[in-house]
Amino acid sequence: MIKLIPGLTVTFSLAVVATFLSNLEIIKSTVNFSPLIIAILLGIVLGNVVKFPENFKPGIIFSLKKILRIAIVFLGFRLTLQEVASVGLEGLIVDTIMLVGTFLLGVWVSKKIFGLDSQMSYLIASGSSICGASAVLATAPVVKAEMHHAAMAVATVTIFGTIAMFIYPVVYKAGLLLDFNDILYGLWTGATVHEVAQVVAAGFAVSLDAGNTATIAKLTRVMMLAPLLIALSFNLAKKHATHGAGVTLRDIPIPWFVFGFIAMVIVNSTHVIPKNIVSGINVIDGFLLTVAMGAMGIETNINKIKGVGMKPIYSAFIIFLFLFFGGIIVVKVVHEILA
Repeated sequence: MIKLIPGLTVTFSLAVVATFLSNLEIIKSTVNFSPLIIAILLGIVLGNVVKFPENFKPGIIFSLKKILRIAIVFLGFRLTLQEVASVGLEGLIVDTIMLVGTFLLGVWVSKKIFGLDSQMSYLIASGSSICGASAVLATAPVVKAEMHHAAMAVATVTIFGTIAMFIYPVVYKAGLLLDFNDILYGLWTGATVHEVAQVVAAGFAVSLDAGNTATIAKLTRVMMLAPLLIALSFNLAKKHATHGAGVTLRDIPIPWFVFGFIAMVIVNSTHVIPKNIVSGINVIDGFLLTVAMGAMGIETNINKIKGVGMKPIYSAFIIFLFLFFGGIIVVKVVHEILA
């Protein structure tokens, strides 16, 4: 445990600084970056400017792997089964269509059109289809992605999620969303905008109803992270299986932390834990995710990011267009069918 202290000191310090900066009024009123995004940016700068001695490595890697998995497990306390049910059949259908469609399109566009490798394609697709940086973090160990790939994927969802956060309310208030009301706008926002914080900002910028609907629809998407990672693990195992051989449970790199996430959702749904304690858990969990993001930044080689080029950005832009326009169509059609 002692050998972890130097590296943990760095990653925890980065998380503290990132949290402080994210709460500054100038940040909130302009870019509105979450602590996660600030932490990875600070980490990239620090990791590429400072050459840390080898004794810092264990703590940094521990933050990136062990603390990350713990944080993903406790993400479950942000959601209850009752909240999922409250969005109704309409919300679940819209979320599911957009998640599956975005993920499949994202992988196809990234690989077939822009020639990106599988790991990068999966990271961009998961970040765009589920919950931004958190999804990228959760997907990276499953697909065995390199850190510069993960950092680039986080960059893409940050760019287009931030753009969405600002333009969604403007488009709605300008009356450009056909006959959408606040509830349908909230559903569209929750089903298509990247990060939870961005969804909250875009939703409540319109109204309380829009904000509440957007937040619940978004958190429902977050819960879908679990089945997606399990399905992805099975698919990767199937691809890597020797010709003619079947796939056994041992072959599947099952992300066991995902089951912990589901367990926490179930526990949270029982309401046996007081709300003030759950709030405290969510604050601590957000900080731990920030610690992991800082570690990811430190482990990211900026020269490798440059080597990737602009293709991930182009791919993420196409995915963004699908989320924006495809989301409007899906919400409209599903609503008309179920009305």
